[in-house]
Amino acid sequence: MSAGRRRSYLLAALVVLLDQVSKAWAVQALPPGVPRPLLPGLLELLLTWNTGAAFSLLTGHTEVLGVVSLVVGLGVAVWIGRQRALSLARSLALGFLLGGAVGNGIDRWRLGAVVDFLSFVPLSFPVFNLADVAINLAVLCFVIDLFGNHGPRRA
Repeated sequence: MSAGRRRSYLLAALVVLLDQVSKAWAVQALPPGVPRPLLPGLLELLLTWNTGAAFSLLTGHTEVLGVVSLVVGLGVAVWIGRQRALSLARSLALGFLLGGAVGNGIDRWRLGAVVDFLSFVPLSFPVFNLADVAINLAVLCFVIDLFGNHGPRRA
């Protein structure tokens, strides 16, 4: 197995582990709907349950979103497995994406909703979790990979 593939799979496993542990902690430690400062003026802890996708799209369609999470997770895992070589940025992007999809997918299948608990204070922004952070980092890494130097261009 190439170093890039190994990096992607290990990062995905780390994201799932951190995501699920942090969500379990949030469910145990935080009362639902009661904000608690984490970084005053920037970030607070606010336990919510999201039955939709990003920005509460498709709210109430947990089964459909569970299938989407499963399909995305399987698709990304196969994509990683078929790559001979991966740039650092692409291997990170795929690992973050796989881990984020699986982390939120586990919630959808196990709990019927995604546990969200991080909230920006100065912005009106949806409450999120570590899987969501990983998915956004995946997008950033894909952009870096897209515009990165891929060696000499062929004429």
